[in-house]
Amino acid sequence: MKEFEYLETERTIMRKLTMEDAKEFYTLNTDEEVLKYTGDRPFENIQASIDFLTNYDQYEKYGVGRLAVIDKTTLKFLGWCGLKYSQDKNEYDIGFRFYRNYWNKGYATETSKKCLDFGFTERGIEKVVGRAMKENLGSIKVLEKIGMTFKENFNFEGKEGVIYERIKNK
Repeated sequence: MKEFEYLETERTIMRKLTMEDAKEFYTLNTDEEVLKYTGDRPFENIQASIDFLTNYDQYEKYGVGRLAVIDKTTLKFLGWCGLKYSQDKNEYDIGFRFYRNYWNKGYATETSKKCLDFGFTERGIEKVVGRAMKENLGSIKVLEKIGMTFKENFNFEGKEGVIYERIKNK
């Protein structure tokens, strides 16, 4: 499987998360509003962020992963986006998380589209799912904008959740 350097959209560069992202990654994951619909807990400290990044093996194992999203103009870390393979479910999912000041500016849609295209064309993935809490209308809107369709409801950390999917070439 060919290694990739980075992905590029009109406004962003997406690259592998590195140790240099630990502070930004930590800060992003301590914002209660950002985490509200994720089911994730905030990192306890920056070391927890470093530990997560140190042990993150999606790139090596599966050729995909969550990617740092960097603004081309300012070179600021905006958040992350990317595909993740879950071995227990035998599926790829699309995920994204951005600092609040970048919400509603199209970054999640722009980067998610690019990640889906990469997965389908460069990695030969046949199907990608997207999960969201039913209350998370912003994320659901992104999933719909990138061509995903509603598949089913599910239990998302004790709350109502939805699963969307997109099949290659559809």
